This record gives sequence, C-alpha cells and structure tokens, in this order.
Amino acid sequence: MLSDRSAATVRATLPVVGAAIGDITERFYDRLFAAHPELLRDLFNRGNQASGAQRQALAGSIAAFAAHLVEHPDDRPDVLLSRIAHKHASLGVAPEQYETVREHLFAAIAEVLGDAVTPEVAAAWDEVYWLMANALVAIEARLYAERGIAAGTDALRAWEVVERVEETADVATFRLRPADGAPAPAFRAGQYVSVQVELADGARQIRQYSLTGAPAADVRQISVKRVRGAGAGGGPGAAAPDGEVSTYLHARVRVGDRLRVSAPYGDLVLDDHVLGGGALDGGALGSGTLGGGAPAPLLLASAGIGVTPMIAMLEQLADAGHAGPVTVVHADRSPAAHALRAEHLAGTARLPGATAHFWYEDPEPGHPADRTGRVDLTGLPVARGTHAYLCGPLPFMKAVRSQLLAKGVAPAAVHYEVFGPDLWLASPSSSGPVGEATMSSTVTGSRAA
Repeated sequence: MLSDRSAATVRATLPVVGAAIGDITERFYDRLFAAHPELLRDLFNRGNQASGAQRQALAGSIAAFAAHLVEHPDDRPDVLLSRIAHKHASLGVAPEQYETVREHLFAAIAEVLGDAVTPEVAAAWDEVYWLMANALVAIEARLYAERGIAAGTDALRAWEVVERVEETADVATFRLRPADGAPAPAFRAGQYVSVQVELADGARQIRQYSLTGAPAADVRQISVKRVRGAGAGGGPGAAAPDGEVSTYLHARVRVGDRLRVSAPYGDLVLDDHVLGGGALDGGALGSGTLGGGAPAPLLLASAGIGVTPMIAMLEQLADAGHAGPVTVVHADRSPAAHALRAEHLAGTARLPGATAHFWYEDPEPGHPADRTGRVDLTGLPVARGTHAYLCGPLPFMKAVRSQLLAKGVAPAAVHYEVFGPDLWLASPSSSGPVGEATMSSTVTGSRAA
C-alpha cells in the first residue's frame, strides 16, 4: 500500500487538498474536455456534468481513497473500488485512459494549489493516484475477462428491441435480444447494462439501466423513466436538464430499432452466503431451500424507478424456490405512478415467506392510513439478521437505512444502489453506508438518465 513517507505527506496535506478538491475537479474536467472533447460527447454523462454531480462524485472518491490509505494502511477500500470498476467496465474504459486522467488531474492540482505542491507532495499524491488507478485497472481487466470482451468500443454490441411496453406515463419497458442471434449473456439480479444512443448532434451518450425480469429469460429488459428537467415543473430557476438518453428512448425507440448495449455489470446482487450458502442457479434447489443453511431474512426497499433491480431479485428468488422470509417495501407518488406494480405484487406472491408493503403519497381510496406518505418502518417487524437491499432517491435510502439501524440491522448488512453519481458518500459523514467510517467515500454512480 502507501509508503510510509508518502503516507505522512498525504496525512499532512489531506486537509488542504480536501478543502480545494472541488476547485481541483472543476479545473480538471475543464482541461480534460478541452483536450479531449470526444470524452464529453461520447463517454461522460453531459447531464451530470452540467449539474456538477459527477464532479462532486470524483472529488469525494479521490479524497476518500486517500483518507482510507492513511487511516487503514493494511487494507483497501474494496467496496469503493468495486463499484467504480463495474461502472467503468460497463462504459468500456481502457487502461490507457488512466494516464490521460492523471495528466490533467495533476495539472489541475498544480494550478489550484500553486507553490504548495512541492516535489514531495506531488510524489505522494502521484502514489495515491496510481494505487487507485492500478487497482481499478486490475479489477476491470478481470471483469472484461469474465465476460470475454475487450475494453473500449468492443464492450458494446448491437441489440434489437423486440417489444416495448408503456408501464406508466413516464416509464417504458424495452425488451431486447442480441441482434447477432447469439444467446443473451447471463446476469445476476440487481445488475445493469450500459445503453448507448446517437443523439441529434452526433453525440453517442451512454446511460446505465437495471435489468428487470428473470435472469434465466431468453430476452433482457430494461425499464426507463423519462427524466424531466427541473424547468419542466421542477421549480423556477433550477438548472437540471431533461434526461438526454431517457428522452430519446421514450420519443424515438420502437420495436425493430437497435441499441448498443454492454454486458451486465453491478455489485448490488443477492449473495449466496446471505441466501443460505446455495447457488441461485435454478438447479439443485428442489426442496425450496438454498442449501448450506437457513437463508437470512431479506428486506427489499425501493422508491420510484428504484423498483427495477428489486423486480429482478424477486424473480430470481422465486425461480430458485426461495423459502426464507422476504419483506418488500416500496414508496411512490401513487399506484398509477408505481412502475411494474403488477410484477412487484406477482413476484412477492410467488414467495411463500414474502410480504409487500407499499407507501403512496397520493393513494387510492381505502389505502391504509399508515401506508400513506413517506415510508415509516416503525410498525413493521424486522427480523434479526436481516440483510437489506435499497434502491431509490438518496433521501429515501438515508431515511430507510437510519430506521433499519435503529431496529438493530447491522450497517454491513445494508446494501444500496444509487441511480446517478453516488453523492451519499461524497460529503463528510460519520454514518456513511459503507461501514461507519470517519470520512465518507463516494463512487461513480451506476445509473443516469
């Protein structure tokens, strides 16, 4: 890990670098895109760049990695690295791009901090950068090898839309099949794919969408929420634009059209050890157990379009004959806005130990009063040893996580997914979702619109 000399320098300069990291990343991106406009056009999410969300995520990840190196010199923040690596691999990031990033990042550091960047300071932070970069390159190489693909443009291939379903006014499901007739690659429930479209200005923008449906199905499906900018009802003066790719998919893509799609990635998956030690392969599970021991109680909590990975998890559990307790929690504006509501209910009904609890801000007549408004787990039993999987807007996940911890759920047993840059861990906190670290970390998010 970090050498003793560099560790002392990083520890001494971390407050200064941390205080300036926002300015550093802003300068970094300006330099990077001036030198390589194709990266903004065809790789980075232009919406997240416009809002500043991606810049915050990068700043947090660098500071968090450095802090972890000096506070925990004997281990590596693998949760942080794994999530970034999955995102990078879904985009086809190649090893040589890390040198490009380093060039412009260190130029930005020198510009912002000036004479404070002595040769010793530069060498220490260079060591931090390459420890992080080389770890990511190694993880990404393994991910590519497991999928039998190479980094770069070959990471995406053509898929044909074979069906389109309008789920709600703002959510459409696209069912896809590889255009070359090859079998659809296997995936684990909770994973996502990158989808690339060519926009009117020639930009080939990429976004990530959860795979829904059963992992064993012949086709793959994604459910896409049309992201409307803050100017379209989101409040005066707000700068958030409409989602470029989600708008394109809703307005333009029909049956017979082709999209470029990556292999499946993502680390928010149902772990075998949590489920009782057996493999979720649909095979030797005829007894309805998952082998190896009793499965842990599960809680699948989602809000809005965060329902998508939960649908796949329910399908996978049901196909495997899972008999353990499963609590399904979902929050939405109304039943009409609840995308995949029928699948949510049907997936729960297929599991003998599962119950569903839906909260709506604008419910139908007769909906229980204690299930109206925001999710409140006060009256909901949460079994000892529960493992929780969360997906939805950041305030929702923070609130649910706090309630679960208050009910005795272990911090390490709360797993989460953020759609877009992961800003949960981007600000200093003593109660971040990855352990209970003193300085929070961040990762590039797994989804965007």
